[in-house]
Amino acid sequence: MVLIGGRLVSLGFAGTEEAAGGVYDISTTVHRPDIFDRNGRLLATDIRGATLYADPKRVIDRDELAEKVASVLSDVNAGSLRKRLAAGGRFVRIKRELTPMQQAKIYELGLPGLGFIEEYRRVYPVGATANHVVGLVDVDNRGLAGIEKFVDNNPQLTMMNAPTESGDEAVTVSLDVGVQHVLREELKSAIDTYKAKAAAGIVMDVHSGEVVGLASLPDYDPNHREQALDKEKINRIGFGVYEMGSVFKVFTVAGVLDLGLANLNTTYDATGPIRFGGFTISDFHGKHRPLSVTEAFIYSSNVAHAKMAVQMGVPRHRAFLKKLGLLDPVTTELGPSAAPIVPQHWQKLNTMTIAFGHGLSVTPLQLATATLPLVNGGIAVKPTFLPRSREEAMQSSERVLKPATSAALLKLMRMNVVKGTGKKADAEGYRVGGKTGTAEKVVGGRYSNSALLNSFLSVFPADDPQYVVLVMLDEPQRVAVTKGYATAGWNAAPTVGKIVARIGPILGVPPKLEDTVSRFDAKVSASY
Repeated sequence: MVLIGGRLVSLGFAGTEEAAGGVYDISTTVHRPDIFDRNGRLLATDIRGATLYADPKRVIDRDELAEKVASVLSDVNAGSLRKRLAAGGRFVRIKRELTPMQQAKIYELGLPGLGFIEEYRRVYPVGATANHVVGLVDVDNRGLAGIEKFVDNNPQLTMMNAPTESGDEAVTVSLDVGVQHVLREELKSAIDTYKAKAAAGIVMDVHSGEVVGLASLPDYDPNHREQALDKEKINRIGFGVYEMGSVFKVFTVAGVLDLGLANLNTTYDATGPIRFGGFTISDFHGKHRPLSVTEAFIYSSNVAHAKMAVQMGVPRHRAFLKKLGLLDPVTTELGPSAAPIVPQHWQKLNTMTIAFGHGLSVTPLQLATATLPLVNGGIAVKPTFLPRSREEAMQSSERVLKPATSAALLKLMRMNVVKGTGKKADAEGYRVGGKTGTAEKVVGGRYSNSALLNSFLSVFPADDPQYVVLVMLDEPQRVAVTKGYATAGWNAAPTVGKIVARIGPILGVPPKLEDTVSRFDAKVSASY
């Protein structure tokens, strides 16, 4: 008894060899701060989960253990586990992140040699709803993408946020889960309705630059990180580059207006197509007559906008787009966006085609960001995925356009919804303004009129701009509901209208429901 007692005392003071099957704790994984949306709704948190392991020296029957464990855990290969147990050692990790039900079933097996380690496991209560912004973590709870990765690279961020009631650190993002849900749901509906390959959208505060909604479909559930490996599930808003088509005309018009080269009544000859260097630039539905700037915009004339850009000249046109941020990646908390594809040798023909959205590929995030000064009075605000007041944003931003240019663009964008190609984007009471974009994709080295990338760039309310909404649909088809048309006015525009009607109340933008046309619309109609 004395010998046994002495041995027990000595063992009590002895250290445990590494991986010797002793006591394991949650220190093997990183504990992360909770992530909340702007209204305090939980987007990501840690829970304690179990990792199953085996101590080969305590296993009585390797074959029995391997077979029974594999019968409970379908993704565990019995043969592979048997070989790992036979290799010896004191620690064989079998599976991480067990569900409580799986852990209970393993307990019920009653097999010697099995044990559990308690580790932190990251969970995302809203699933795929905010995946491209929140991001995801690896099996060791380290950030791989999105805000999760940003938090790891900026540990001081949690010190800027109030801790939770339990005292844990937390991070708040600019997203609104309500807006996120609507945006994602309407994009999914658009894919189903118009038989599109993919869809993406973003909602931004025009004064603060906050991103309050961002969705890109198809997407993935970060609770199942293996889904993120699918290359089709990328964040198209920030990391896909596209020729965006006629939405680019807002920048062309802004350029000639801001440089004092034209006003809304200045006319450009759109009688016939432009032939230059073996290329022909024509209008989809040409009016075959001179058009004012206003008419060119609402009829979406390629010819007139090409002539506006030529009037600016190649150097000034390029400099204007660069000033708006369209020639450089946009950097946010999610990292730098994909780099735009800019002509290596920018010539006159490039200026003409870029004027109506071909020949320059950008990310939708760049496009939405460049639109902010066009609708907020002329201030270039940087986008952010963290909360920021409008006052803070304005203090750190600079003016890039005259206020009068912004006022004119708002008038044109509203007019385009009232009388032009964006009629189906109107949401009652919210005075939506916007521009359609129907771009032919390059297929086999040539532009294809059957593979379209459609978009609608909008602002609401146009008489008191608060938010920019951009929606993009990849290869929508000619379906019965669009009467056989596949252009943006028939699919991207009505999608925006549905989104605005639903997010307006969430964002606290009151609708103005009047029996007669509003003073702003009356002013728009009079100027037209």
